Amino acid sequence: MPGSVRLEGLPPLSLYVHLPWCIKKCPYCDFNSHEPRSGAGVDEAGYIAALMADLEAALPGVWGRVVHSVFIGGGTPSLFSPQSIDELIAGLRARLRLAGDCEVTMEANPGTFERERFAAFAQAGVTRLSIGVQSFNNTHLQALGRVHDRAQALAAVEEAARSFATFNLDLMYALPGQNLADLRTDLQTALSFAPPHLSVYHLTIEPNTLFATRPPDGLPEDDTAYDMLDSITDATAAAGMARYEVSAFSKPGHQCRHNLNYWRFGDYLGIGAGAHSKISTATQITRQVRLRDPYRYLQAAASGESVVSQSTNIASADLPLEFMMNALRLVDGFELSSYCDRTGQSITTIRKALDLAESKGLLQQSLTWAKPTQKGTDFLNDLQAMFLPA
Repeated sequence: MPGSVRLEGLPPLSLYVHLPWCIKKCPYCDFNSHEPRSGAGVDEAGYIAALMADLEAALPGVWGRVVHSVFIGGGTPSLFSPQSIDELIAGLRARLRLAGDCEVTMEANPGTFERERFAAFAQAGVTRLSIGVQSFNNTHLQALGRVHDRAQALAAVEEAARSFATFNLDLMYALPGQNLADLRTDLQTALSFAPPHLSVYHLTIEPNTLFATRPPDGLPEDDTAYDMLDSITDATAAAGMARYEVSAFSKPGHQCRHNLNYWRFGDYLGIGAGAHSKISTATQITRQVRLRDPYRYLQAAASGESVVSQSTNIASADLPLEFMMNALRLVDGFELSSYCDRTGQSITTIRKALDLAESKGLLQQSLTWAKPTQKGTDFLNDLQAMFLPA
């Protein structure tokens, strides 16, 4: 039967909460983010009420399960007041079994930074802040359409370091007009704050973005971008940070638990406009998507309608690729037994592809583990494609 599985146990569960509003839509962004309607601010109380209605409707599907991490993403969640974030987290705690050491991450942008605001988010229950710096160079920030400048970025990171025991900085590279020296300066500035975690992303031109219709000038050549990535791996290693995922570097004990659960094919419940979920039962693995438009989402939640716009059981034939699209992003790869545990399938269903990837120098494997080689990480799309359904 398509979509049916047989799981001996359920994977760890995380919660994703989407707050979709931004001050301004960035030209490279393909996330579900929206500027508030003209003349109207964000109805924070109304949206949190909608989130709680969404969560309550979803509870039967995760009843009794412990939530190990929460990620509040966007959009720009730091547009919401600390009081609203406090109300949100209190509402989650009242309805879910959060683990005692539950990691609660919230995304923040320097353009919404006010001194003491980050400390108030920590008091509300946020344990980890992720700051969308992207660059410390004013020219590159303007090219990316960011609403903050270098001074705001520096002040925001300094405040985050005071308020949080662990935090993340997002940087981008291969930006319009950026050269290798510029990238190294950005890295040096970021690392001067001794961040416990750094996420570094290559700027890509995504469909349905302003950059897709009006590509920016001065994008670095591929060889320059590869040199930039080499500089990133060298500088982070020198700072005592290990690359544990394609785009993530951390100091010991500061890996993002929420993202690790994604890469290990764990379960996650997503609430909020456009949020995605992956929920397992003993016999099926289901993906869901919430209504994308925030105002339609608000209207549906307020009237008691379902906010789920799509719900699909993953076909058994698609599970190898679904698992590998995630697990192969991890530098240390995965235990072979975890493939069986998370998909309900025998390792024989991927044995041929594993051996082929190994023969091409893209994968290393032992009796218990498989992990991408450096070549496999560099050509990740090619490696993942080997697990497409026959």
